[in-house]
Amino acid sequence: MTVHDLDIAPGAVNAEHIETTERWAAHNYHPLPVVVSSGEGAWVTDVDGNRYLDCLAGYSALNFGHGHPRLRAVAHEQIDRLTLTSRAFYNDQLGPFARDLAELTGKEAILPMNSGAEAVETAIKVSRRWGYEVKGVHENAANIIVMEGNFHGRTTTIVSFSTDEDARKDYAPFTPGFKVVTYGDAQALRDAIDENTVAVLLEPIQGEGGVVIPPEGYLRDVRAICDDAGILMVADEIQSGLARTGKTFACDHEDVVPDMYILGKALGGGLYPVSAIAANRVVMDVITPGSHGSTFGGNPLAAAIGREVVSLLRTGEFQERAARLGEVMAKRLQELVGKGVLEVRVRGLWAGIDVDPTLMTGRQLCEALMARGVLAKDTHGSTIRVAPPLVATEEDISVMVDAIRESLDEAAAQPR
Repeated sequence: MTVHDLDIAPGAVNAEHIETTERWAAHNYHPLPVVVSSGEGAWVTDVDGNRYLDCLAGYSALNFGHGHPRLRAVAHEQIDRLTLTSRAFYNDQLGPFARDLAELTGKEAILPMNSGAEAVETAIKVSRRWGYEVKGVHENAANIIVMEGNFHGRTTTIVSFSTDEDARKDYAPFTPGFKVVTYGDAQALRDAIDENTVAVLLEPIQGEGGVVIPPEGYLRDVRAICDDAGILMVADEIQSGLARTGKTFACDHEDVVPDMYILGKALGGGLYPVSAIAANRVVMDVITPGSHGSTFGGNPLAAAIGREVVSLLRTGEFQERAARLGEVMAKRLQELVGKGVLEVRVRGLWAGIDVDPTLMTGRQLCEALMARGVLAKDTHGSTIRVAPPLVATEEDISVMVDAIRESLDEAAAQPR
């Protein structure tokens, strides 16, 4: 299939759903004007019957595509048996899920939650408690070092250390206890550490920032700095983890093992919100009965789906596929540099594309792509992100890149 084979014409049903959503739902998003009603693999269909290549993949929550047959089968089976008990009781799915995820991460214990933001909040709480109870930091003085340009979620505590004004505006007063340093600058990190620092929290690749990849060796430097200072290295792998970058974790590209992984998105297979933190017992055991919890965290449906996701990852098939298709995507996208694209950053099947702002904005490019049957998301002005599901084919990658090229060519041909 080529871009020219796609005939995109959103109609009256599409418009009706958009009008209803805008009338009754809060306006906390500005979606593209497409109403998706079904999906399979890397493709989705809207309410008017138009098909689109999904190159956002739910911000990497859909690494295994829409409706992966093994994940659907497990979910259906578990729904028919048991969905929720609360952690007031044991269930027969949580233990096997925790064991399998611990083995995948190489850690000794798992603390399951639901959303990625909940997992980040959990990591912050564990880091602080570890700082007081294990490291011996002064009471109420713990600080965590975070990175400029970070995106870890939307809760009040998390936006307290965001550097994105849209995420922060009018939500003060903010939670104290965080220091922001320049991403990729090891010396800035060293200089920020003091006797009350308990952890460094970072994304191995900044996804929301436009797939920003730190300098080679930076993650190794962070690991060494944390070791020297006796503090925790906490890696937010919610978007970058679980095969997206061609490795199980983005930290694997530098053979770095953090003290704590934060996982989410693809851990639920695109079916259900599943998140977790993974750490060794010396860190995790600061959490005791009553000190942290979640009504839905570790529920049997989530655990069954999460365990099947781990099973899919154990084969290495998706890691290899992301690496191989990522090379194809990188080569094709690089050909667009100087032809409406200023820079591309690719790691596995994940790319940030900086468009020439004199040509078009990121939003305009995404709208042009939508008209050609490709769905992507803009971020920060003239940058777009593409993250096709890992089940996409090489032909799908060609459809995506051809659509980008044609959209840029069309914009360049417009009179100025």
